[in-house]
Amino acid sequence: MADRRFKPKKRPAPVRNHAILLILLAVLLIGSFIMFVPPQDKIKQGLDVQGGLSIVMQASKVDGSGASGEELEAARQIVERRINLLGASEASVQVQGDNQLLVQIPGTVDQTQALSTIGQTGVLEFVNLAEVANQADVQTLQSGTTLAEQQINEMLAFGQIDPAQLDVELSGNRAPAGMYSVNEVDLGNGSTYTTYHHLTLAPGSYTAIFTGADIESVQVGRENEKANVYYSVNLKLNATATQAFGEVTTQLAPTKGKIAILLDGAIQSAPAVQSAITTGDVAITGNYSLQDANALKTVLESGSLPVTLTVITSQAIGPTLGQESLASGVFVAIIGLVLVAVYLVVFYKGIGLLTSAAVIIFALLYLGVLATLSFFGQFALSLAGIAGIVLAIGVAADSSILVLERFKEEIRMGRSVRAASITGVKHAIETSIDADLVALVSALALFFIAVGSTKGFGLTLALGVVCDIATMLLFKAPLIRLLAPRIITRHPGFWGVKEDEQIALAAGELNRGDLDGQTV
Repeated sequence: MADRRFKPKKRPAPVRNHAILLILLAVLLIGSFIMFVPPQDKIKQGLDVQGGLSIVMQASKVDGSGASGEELEAARQIVERRINLLGASEASVQVQGDNQLLVQIPGTVDQTQALSTIGQTGVLEFVNLAEVANQADVQTLQSGTTLAEQQINEMLAFGQIDPAQLDVELSGNRAPAGMYSVNEVDLGNGSTYTTYHHLTLAPGSYTAIFTGADIESVQVGRENEKANVYYSVNLKLNATATQAFGEVTTQLAPTKGKIAILLDGAIQSAPAVQSAITTGDVAITGNYSLQDANALKTVLESGSLPVTLTVITSQAIGPTLGQESLASGVFVAIIGLVLVAVYLVVFYKGIGLLTSAAVIIFALLYLGVLATLSFFGQFALSLAGIAGIVLAIGVAADSSILVLERFKEEIRMGRSVRAASITGVKHAIETSIDADLVALVSALALFFIAVGSTKGFGLTLALGVVCDIATMLLFKAPLIRLLAPRIITRHPGFWGVKEDEQIALAAGELNRGDLDGQTV
């Protein structure tokens, strides 16, 4: 009985709980591995890594006043839909400041095509030419001395037209969509000079039969099945527009009257009505190439912009520099992981091996989280994001070293290895979490408040901090506590416990054994 009084009170270690945490970690690692392999395909790359197009557009109203927050957000959504309809993936459209949109389209894109499509206001109108107040341009259309946008651009490409002959500003090397009148100017010396005038109808000089708001569906088809050169944009109208268009075409059919098709006030074409159209099926023609027809389809499907968007800056970014930076960033991250692992093993021996494994597990979880967010379209890797990843590796290494030092310090204070694995690890993790939360708050502030690439830095740093906390709770703490009672106690030298610390260990077994049942 006397012996029992001096025996330390033993409480069963929560072995089952530690095993459950390690099993949960194994499941997470398997899921992460499935999500991020191969990483070059599963983790999407941002604009500055794979190259692409960056555009800043300023929004304003027709009267010159600034756009409201609601109008700017509506414009952002429409531009985003247009980019998606163009087939661009991983693009982002963000409101920047009070009146600007930042558009970033990763990958190889046709810069001129993208600019003309996403910035087009997109107001479609069908107008009876007989009812237009200003008949000057109407007479030009009736006379047939006009060229379509496609023809103008082909002549520009082959040098048949001097840009000075056009009365419009070119977007890249292309003329704006619409019809152009051809005028011969007599220079008085036996020669002539040809000018090309962009045909538009002034606001207020006409009343539309119907607008783009009355369209139910849009399809692209052949303008003429016998000729495979040009394409048409085919519309299906709602009931109200079908009735109105049927009445007008019935009226114009006997005289072969013309109906002008306007996009943002510019006349696209003015076909003559051959017969009444009462089915609600309407075709827009104008010598469109397939690319131009699809661009018009995109504009009509996405809806008209509530504001006018003017391109402030447009920058095409090549992928070469970004890929070199990505390779450098990945190399630095791998070197960082290897150096941290070597340092831990050299200075902490067996315990350092465990912590090196923890850093590797942290990296696997981290990649899994990034790949998962990429899968749902919420993350694209940028150069600033790579900097956040490298910094997060340093944060994970700091917390690992803190856990090791506190564990050994507890042994030097007279606790047993088992007790140090409980209290030491607990205190170290609490301190590490406090430090991680400070970094997390700073990272989240950057993510929610900053704009541009800084957001990517804040996001990757925040995710790294979260993964570090998960690694401490799911791997470091349970594994050290499972190994401490038998493995580390039996082979203290291998695990980095010095001879003088082994004496304190023995004393701790007698004095601190009642702490064995504690958990974080």
